[in-house]
Amino acid sequence: MDHSEAVRLKATERYLLSELNPEQLDQFEEHLFDCQDCAVDLRTAAMFLEQAKNVLSEQEVPVAVKSAPPVRQPRFAWLKPAFAVPLMAGMLAVIGYQNLVVYPGIKRATSTPYLFPAASINVATRSATSPVVHSKPNEPFLLLVNVPAENRFSSYIADLYDPAGHIEWSVPISSETANDTVPMRVPGQHEPGVYTLAVRGIPQNGGSPSEIGRQPFELRLQ
Repeated sequence: MDHSEAVRLKATERYLLSELNPEQLDQFEEHLFDCQDCAVDLRTAAMFLEQAKNVLSEQEVPVAVKSAPPVRQPRFAWLKPAFAVPLMAGMLAVIGYQNLVVYPGIKRATSTPYLFPAASINVATRSATSPVVHSKPNEPFLLLVNVPAENRFSSYIADLYDPAGHIEWSVPISSETANDTVPMRVPGQHEPGVYTLAVRGIPQNGGSPSEIGRQPFELRLQ
C-alpha cells in the first residue's frame, strides 16, 4: 500500500475504527513504518477521537449492544485513544526532565576544567618498569602514546590488551597523527591490573599489518 492508496481508502480513520479487512490492515501497518505523514495523521486522529470521546461521554445514553466476535488487535493498538494520550503525557514528562535536569548537568560538566589521569607510553623503547595510571573507578584516563613513525607504513593501529591478554579494542592512527605524541582517551569501567598497548604498522603496499612495538602499563584504582 502506497500513500496515495492510503489516502484514497481513508486508511487512517478506518484503522482507528477497526474497519479495515485483515489484508488491508497488514498492508497499512507495513506502510506506517515508511510513511511519516500517515504516522502523524494517525497520532492526530487518535487524539481527536479521545477528545470526542470525552465530550460524548457527558451525554452518554445506555443502549443495548450486540456481542461481536473477537477482533484481532492491530500491532499499533497503542496509538489508539486509550493509549495515545497517556503515552504522549509520559513522553512530555521525559522531555521536560531532560531539558530541566539532564542537559544543564551535561553543559556544566563539559564547561568545567578537568584533569585526566595520564601515562606516557613509548612502544618503540620498552622500559624496564611499567608506567602507572592512578585513576578513580569508572574514570577515563589518557595514554600519551609515542608512535615510531616510519615511511614504509601508511598508517597504524593501536590495540589495547586487558590483563588476561585479550584485545579490548583497536583504534586507527593516521601517519600524520603519528608524527606527534598521540593522546588516546581510554573509557572508564576498567578493573585494576596490567594492560598492554601494542601498535601495528600498515605497509604502504597494502600488506598485512605488522607489530612495531608494545608497552605494558599498570592501572591502579584509588
